[in-house]
Amino acid sequence: MKLGLIAMSGVRAYDKELTQLGLTLPGFVERSKVIASLPSLGLLTLAGMTPHDIELEYVEVDDLEKLEGLPGNFDIVAISSFSAQIKQAYALADRYRAAGTCVILGGLHVTALPEEAGRHADCVVIGEGEPMWPQVIRDLKRNQLQPVYDSRSKPFDLANAPIPRFELLDPERYNRLTVQTQRGCVFDCEFCASSIRLSPTFKVKPVAKVIDEIRHIKTLWPKAFIEFADDNTFANKKHGKELLKAVNKENIRWFTETDISIAQDDDLLSLMRDSGCAQILIGLESTSLSGLRGLERKSDWKAKQHDDYFAAIRNIQEHGISVNGCFVLGLDGTGNESFRDIATFAEESGLYEVQITILTPFPGTPLYSRLEDCGRILRKDAWELCTLFDVNFQPENMSVSELEENFRKLVRTIYSEEATRQRRHRFFKQLKRQKQKEYANRSEDDE
Repeated sequence: MKLGLIAMSGVRAYDKELTQLGLTLPGFVERSKVIASLPSLGLLTLAGMTPHDIELEYVEVDDLEKLEGLPGNFDIVAISSFSAQIKQAYALADRYRAAGTCVILGGLHVTALPEEAGRHADCVVIGEGEPMWPQVIRDLKRNQLQPVYDSRSKPFDLANAPIPRFELLDPERYNRLTVQTQRGCVFDCEFCASSIRLSPTFKVKPVAKVIDEIRHIKTLWPKAFIEFADDNTFANKKHGKELLKAVNKENIRWFTETDISIAQDDDLLSLMRDSGCAQILIGLESTSLSGLRGLERKSDWKAKQHDDYFAAIRNIQEHGISVNGCFVLGLDGTGNESFRDIATFAEESGLYEVQITILTPFPGTPLYSRLEDCGRILRKDAWELCTLFDVNFQPENMSVSELEENFRKLVRTIYSEEATRQRRHRFFKQLKRQKQKEYANRSEDDE
């Protein structure tokens, strides 16, 4: 039995002008390109749970239109995709089924819309993949595959997580590989379409398990650059500190996403710096309080952090950790002034890097349900627009064309060569001042 693990990759903006800007402004869509080029950790994890009597191959499909025939000769394929690529995933699944290949679909989009996905598959896996995968494999071997496997009532314990089969990859294709240290999130942001939609219960992976994965990657790629594929790596500070003390011994460089509360813990920041943190991405979302209100649905936590943004960014970066501040354009409570405000904030805050995206109603999110109920979704089932750079909703305080055009203008401003150079110059200048201050303080102590 030969199983193909098929990852749909290469997400890009549908807005042709934005795509063209991405070709001329090196900073634009840099982060999205990294995400699109990351291997599918979900598929590699399932590979780690697959018995060795099943032949496995991992394949990435960047553009179905350029693909002649089928990528590989398989008995079964398991296909994973972003929402933006899901229609291409369905088209590929249809091709495989027409050729007699059994098709399994799973992941975030499939979990949100299993009936839609089921029209293109022999089997759909809803929720986390790990709890059901052993049963899927047993049923495949008995030729008794079921149409639906639903794990939502069977939460997976990350203490039982397998080591992903990174050896199926060609390391030359990637500038970083991913390791998951936790799943879910302690917050519930309306627009979030990450693992919280698969695992609403926040949980951490034992530190020893994480280190085993890192060491496995290092056998394949000695000078590894790791991205921790988490919703919020340091939501649990105790676990985070234990993890960093262990990572410090592994001689790696790493990147992750987390929340701004890390700025309140100098010990954590020092551990991050010393363990090889290259950069962190923090979802600041908006520069205005009106834009932040209601985004985090449990306690309005995001809005409560607004007044501390400047001080938090300064403290994190003074520890030698560059911050990539992420902002969302088109939020309710914001208007055309938000574009100017973000440009000003990027300059005055000292941020090393900035990521801007357009509010995106992903299927299965509270945001999508709310906008659909209000009649504000422009094109039903237009999942190809779920790129973070295309508009598929009616903004509250501006027109669609204003959102699109002002976003393009902000892209030109934020990602110009001069603006990028100035941000990085300010960061290194700030870092130099901090080191001089620390040196002076040490000299006084010695005296």
